[in-house]
This record gives sequence, C-alpha cells and structure tokens, in this order.
Amino acid sequence: MSTKQPFPMQELIEKAIVLHEALPYIRRFHGRTFVIKYGGSAMIDASLQESFVRDVVLMKYVGINPIVVHGGGPQIDEMLRGLGIVPKKVEGLRVTDDRTMEVVEMVLGGRINKQIVSLIGRHGGRAVGLSGVDDGLLLAKKLPAVQTKSGPVDTGRVGEITEVRPAVLTALEAAGFIPVIAPLATDRDGNTLNINADTAAGKIASALRAEKLVLMTDTAGVCDKEGKLIHSLTAKQVDELRGRDVITGGMIPKVECALSALAGGVNKVHVIDGRVRHAILLEIFTDRGIGTEFVHEGA
Repeated sequence: MSTKQPFPMQELIEKAIVLHEALPYIRRFHGRTFVIKYGGSAMIDASLQESFVRDVVLMKYVGINPIVVHGGGPQIDEMLRGLGIVPKKVEGLRVTDDRTMEVVEMVLGGRINKQIVSLIGRHGGRAVGLSGVDDGLLLAKKLPAVQTKSGPVDTGRVGEITEVRPAVLTALEAAGFIPVIAPLATDRDGNTLNINADTAAGKIASALRAEKLVLMTDTAGVCDKEGKLIHSLTAKQVDELRGRDVITGGMIPKVECALSALAGGVNKVHVIDGRVRHAILLEIFTDRGIGTEFVHEGA
C-alpha cells in the first residue's frame, strides 16, 4: 500500500497565485539593476542568510541584475574587542584610526565579503567579491570633524564619496555575475577609507541609474505615531513627517539616503525588514509589499 501523502492542494493553489502575482513584476524589471544594502539581522541569523541569498540568486535567474553592498558593524565590533580595542562611534559613525581600519578592511573586504560570495555560489549563483577600492570604484575624501555637543570630533579614516566609477559593475553584470561590494573607498593619495554601507549603496545606485535601491533594516520600515507602517512616501511627505517628529533617530539617515538616491536618478527606494524571510521577494514581486517605498512626486 502506498504511503504517499495527498497533495496539500490549497497550499499548491496559493503558491500558483503568488507566481501569477509576481509575473508582471518579473516582466517589468527584466534587465534592470537593483542595488541591495545587506545588513542587520539578515547577516547574522543563519536562516535569514539563506533566505537572502536564495532571493538574490532567483532575481538573477529571472533576468534582474542585483548588486549587493554589505555592512558588517557587529562583526567588526566583535573582532575589535577580541583584539582589546574598544569600538568608538560618534553620531553613528565609527571612529576609525589606523589600527581600526586594518580590522575594518579584514572583516569587510575579507571574511564577510567572501562568505557572501561563497554562499551565493552554493545556491547556484555566480558572484564576484570586491570593494570600492577595486578598479577605483569608489573615490572619497576624508570626512570633516563631526560637530558634537562637547566639540568637534575627528572620526579618523571615515570617508565621504566624491565619485563612483561603475564600469567594473556593468562589466560583471553583462558577464552574468552578481557583484558583492564591501563599503571601502580610496582617496586621491591611495589611502583606504571606511564608508557607511547605506551611503555607498545609495551612491552606487545613483551612478547606475538603478531601477531600485533596497535598504534592509531591523525595522518594518517608516511608521507613523501609532506604529502603523507607512507604505509609500514622497520627499514632500517626508518633510512633513520630520516636522511633526514622526521620523526620528536611526531612521533619519535611512530616509536621507533614500531621498538622495531618488534625487540621483534611482526610480524607487525601499526600506524593508530584513528579519522577515524572503523580504526582498515579498517587497518587489507582490502588489502591496512589506516595507516603505520612496517614490518621485506624482509617481
């Protein structure tokens, strides 16, 4: 007697419905570039890592060109403490002296970058790891001293991007590879500088005139005073919300990054919850999405 279980027909039907919902988006975005900032819990939790990589590989298989820019703050802190170095931050920026810079390069450009590339390969994708130093992808200058209540603070080898040279990325895309980028840059004298990953992703997306910039966070997106998710925002609406202190704290730099990317030529920016499995697919291939999208006025 057969022990084969009956098909869960309703579950299969629901999966087919999801595929039908995704089809027009797959068609619309075929050949387009998506820049994804990968960070937070999605980089630490093993199941979320697998979910993220499978999403990125699937995007490439259906004709979308994903580019991954990754962070690594918790991993850098862990290694610094292991070496007896106390991590320091000012206004959300890592104070990066020469010794800290060595650790940043080792963790971002080495361990994390290669782990992501390897994981993509294990799931059937073709990825190449690089940093903003490679082929002069990201040029930057040293960030001026940060003004604090106790006076100006020199953040050391923290940079602000002055130019993006994306030729290496378009070449990798055309060859079928997924670029995985560590947010490091070089100045005119060849010194390596530490770059905020959100900022790097936004500047790269603007340089490529990407269809979408996706910022993965550990929050649902932008929420109102009652904690309800706001699904869509324009720059004008953002100004109104900031004036009413709805957008505050750590969400401010995310929102500023999103608006800067829109102004730089990106079609849409999405802030999504990376703690949700398959968050990217749910955001870009469903009608409602799961996060907050930033759109041009009148879109």
